[in-house]
Amino acid sequence: MSTGQRRPTIRPATGGDLDALQTLARRTIDTCYRRFLGDEAVDWFIHSGASDAHVKSHLERGGVNCLCQDDQIVSISILDGPTIDLMMVDPDHHRRGLGRFLLRQSEETLFAQYPSIRLETFADNAPANSFYQACGWVHGDRMEDEGPAKVEYTKSGTAG
Repeated sequence: MSTGQRRPTIRPATGGDLDALQTLARRTIDTCYRRFLGDEAVDWFIHSGASDAHVKSHLERGGVNCLCQDDQIVSISILDGPTIDLMMVDPDHHRRGLGRFLLRQSEETLFAQYPSIRLETFADNAPANSFYQACGWVHGDRMEDEGPAKVEYTKSGTAG
């Protein structure tokens, strides 16, 4: 992590974080998803309100965490049962180790409750696929039910 910045902290999101979390999600989708989803799909997802609704619904149920650095929310994770439902790092904060930090914390939280955990990502999101594999996640089945194809990753906890 960059020098001159305080160590990141993770905390549960609150209702007061909703706007910042929705903005972070829209910005990340707009900046990072066009290369594999295309402009039409990204524009629809952002302008339809689907992204905002997804964040809001999970915030209301709990399981949303903020990664903050220098008092700014720079990343979000949504944990839903044994699943990392969503994990995003603000594009201006990529390549600083924040994703690995948040992923490790999310894994620890879930492994405290479940022996095996999972996540899904878009099949054509090469950076995310490479990241999860480098972090020890096992590439699983390709899912092509609705919308763009996704791929499932799993990871099993270890005792001790």
